[in-house]
Amino acid sequence: MNLILWGIVLLGIYVQQSVSQKVQCYSAFSLSTGKCGDLLGEAEKRDCCMNPNYGYMNADGKCMYCGPAAWTEWSSWGECSVSCTEGVTQRRRSCYGIGTCLDSANLGTVQTKPCVKKQCCPVEGGWSEWGGWQPCSVTCEKGIKKRQRTCTNPVPQCGGSCRGEQEEIASCITEVICPTHGGWSSWGSWGPCQSTCIDEGHNTQKELRKRTCTNPTPSTAPPGRYCEGFDTDTRPCSGLPFCPIDGNWGPWSGSTPCSVTCGLGRQTQRRVCNSPSPKHGGRECRGEEQKTGVCSTDIDCPVHGMWSEWSEWGRCKKPSTRDITCKNREGNRRRERECVGRKHEGNFCTGDIVEHGNCYDIDGCRMEGVLSEWSEWIYCKPACGPGSAQTRERKCVPDISDYRSKDRSMFSGVPKVNCKDLKTETERRPCNNVPECKDEDD
Repeated sequence: MNLILWGIVLLGIYVQQSVSQKVQCYSAFSLSTGKCGDLLGEAEKRDCCMNPNYGYMNADGKCMYCGPAAWTEWSSWGECSVSCTEGVTQRRRSCYGIGTCLDSANLGTVQTKPCVKKQCCPVEGGWSEWGGWQPCSVTCEKGIKKRQRTCTNPVPQCGGSCRGEQEEIASCITEVICPTHGGWSSWGSWGPCQSTCIDEGHNTQKELRKRTCTNPTPSTAPPGRYCEGFDTDTRPCSGLPFCPIDGNWGPWSGSTPCSVTCGLGRQTQRRVCNSPSPKHGGRECRGEEQKTGVCSTDIDCPVHGMWSEWSEWGRCKKPSTRDITCKNREGNRRRERECVGRKHEGNFCTGDIVEHGNCYDIDGCRMEGVLSEWSEWIYCKPACGPGSAQTRERKCVPDISDYRSKDRSMFSGVPKVNCKDLKTETERRPCNNVPECKDEDD
């Protein structure tokens, strides 16, 4: 890094550290949803991000991740954009954290592919003529009668249906008067006892309540049945409750130790509702049983290293004095990656930093060309909006049929391929019912 660029970096760090920025700090951040959880409280942004697993709310009300930039897993494929015939389905991923996520394969944040939920669309049917009316539902006074029809004219296709009701209901009158049978009214209130509560004692008095046969009153012509049962009910007053005692809080306890060993955590104080405790239905203590506050360890939390992407394979080299260029003999090559982002005694990356592989050196070799197999259909591009389509291609590639291995990833270098009249062929097919593009912040 040259001196000018290093100076700019130092100036940026100085300005960032010199400006006090209070944020709402959270001790949990979900890489799958991008949401903050478990609010700690207000703190300096730098103090909050001493722990790379924490998150904070920015000025726009968006949750930000304190850790290094990382992609989420791809979401599950969504619902097909239409319920019948061909549509598209989409899946998404997001980048959270400090910095920029690597995307060397240019996969982006949205992928779209065709889908068919149902090969055909529903066709509605038609109703038959109404059937005859069924008998009246009662034998006296007013009731109902029904008639029905079927969805068979024509029969619906591909999951369709008929609009409207399958059954029709109408009133019917028998011109016969029904008897009215008596019904009990609701019980009246219990009569009074001498007191409303007792202090750890008992009471042997009785209380009484009544009801009447007036809900409804039985008819006389034609005669209805009188209510069955008793119109009076009693019970002892021994069920009176004990008189209530309201609860009151005891003193606050001392604060617990800070919940973390690095970054920000929380401390808790508790109190108990036991001075006195509530009894016999008395009111519970009002207010909170515990209170929490933010605590700082002033120690940065470890940031674990992450592997960079593998470098390109190096030149294919001969393992001995025998020449391998343009020969059916295997050589050796290597590629490397770096463990980046490790800070504050975080863990080193696990795995090898260097990978070796076998190879065939075809750099500058004169080779006959052949057409490759068709590639897989790529995802719909653009991923949303009009004009989206899938493509696949096949192209002229070196003929490797004489080599022991047919794995093209083992071949190293740029050969001189005689493609003659073999031209790259491309197929394109449209993606149907692709949803409109929308703002990612929506």
